[in-house]
Amino acid sequence: MKKLGQFIYPWGNGHYSRMMALDRVLPEYIKDEFEMHYCSKGEIYKKLLQKFPQKKQQIHEMLMPTPIDGNRGPSAILSMLNFLLPIAGNPPLLFQISDYLKKEANLYNSQRFDLVINDGDMGSNILAEKRGINSIFVTNQFRPKLWKSHFFFYPSLIYISKQIAKATKIVVADSPPPNTICEYNLNFPKKIKQKVVYAGHFSNVKVTNHKPKTDLEKLIENTDFGYWMKTGNRSTKEFTGKKYEEAFHSEELKKQKRLVSHAQKDSTIDKVKGIDGKTYSISDALEHSLDWIQIDVGFLSEQEKDTVLNHCNYAVINGSHTAMGEIIGAKAKPIIGIPVYDEHTNQIKWAEERKLGILADNTKQVVQAVFEIQNNYNKYEEQLIEFSRSFDVNGAENTAELISEMLED
Repeated sequence: MKKLGQFIYPWGNGHYSRMMALDRVLPEYIKDEFEMHYCSKGEIYKKLLQKFPQKKQQIHEMLMPTPIDGNRGPSAILSMLNFLLPIAGNPPLLFQISDYLKKEANLYNSQRFDLVINDGDMGSNILAEKRGINSIFVTNQFRPKLWKSHFFFYPSLIYISKQIAKATKIVVADSPPPNTICEYNLNFPKKIKQKVVYAGHFSNVKVTNHKPKTDLEKLIENTDFGYWMKTGNRSTKEFTGKKYEEAFHSEELKKQKRLVSHAQKDSTIDKVKGIDGKTYSISDALEHSLDWIQIDVGFLSEQEKDTVLNHCNYAVINGSHTAMGEIIGAKAKPIIGIPVYDEHTNQIKWAEERKLGILADNTKQVVQAVFEIQNNYNKYEEQLIEFSRSFDVNGAENTAELISEMLED
């Protein structure tokens, strides 16, 4: 029996969603019987336990070091202080790295993996190289372009890129050039380009088993609205939420219909704000054919998200690579990007240059972007349809095929 390991970095949800997309298709490509082991921490570790209750012995908690939350994503100051000091319940980074590498090394020694897939976990990448084990590093970043205010991150980027380069294959979860959304976050040197595989986007918008329409799906039919997404870890979603609220309270957007997804499995969030200013349940709003202005949803099912993306006029996001691929690539809908990290800024600017969306840093720019898209929708639609024709949504399938070939060699 072949043994494989998935090492999933726990910062944000993109690493997890990519690996679960891959996990769904792997059995179709690997001919031999295989056993998969999953490694992560925090919320991702809990999600793995919930998703695979029969595989608890194959799910391992690895305390992978992650940044310290700040008011806008990771706090550079707190994260640097954490290198030597305990911060926010996190032991000093030196101890974290030592402990987690020892635990991963023990797992390597006990399982004797035939191949490992590292989505964001550099420690596993290093261990695989030292042991001569084939490894795949899945990513949408290598050496991101940094903006002037963050130049001090450059030495760490060089270090990280050197560790990523130790993989047998580097799988970019995006379409090949010239349609690579994360192009400005890559910047591969010539010496490792033979390792790089542009596998395509790990799409999460393929709904195969359609169930009866939910009340939410019925409520948004035949309606023009914007889809405002909150994604990422806690601090990222909080920052995004504040930006959204500032935009909603602007005079220009008070009458603009919007659906806000909070990415939290909390049904108490679900509500509808009517044009009358009152709050209703989704079912009541549907029953009374309510003229609504805002729908808040804690968590959308895959089918509901697919319906929302099909019906919305535009989507507002933070620039997450996973979300951008699903929206401008798979669904050909324009985006308004409110970035949190340089990674987001790079990807949104790439899309803006190609008339696939608009970068907005403040409320005034968000308002202008909404009306720019509404007033020139045909222009954006034309560019998006052309882009989506060459956008590869088969990243999971192509990576599974690569894994199969590597196992057979």
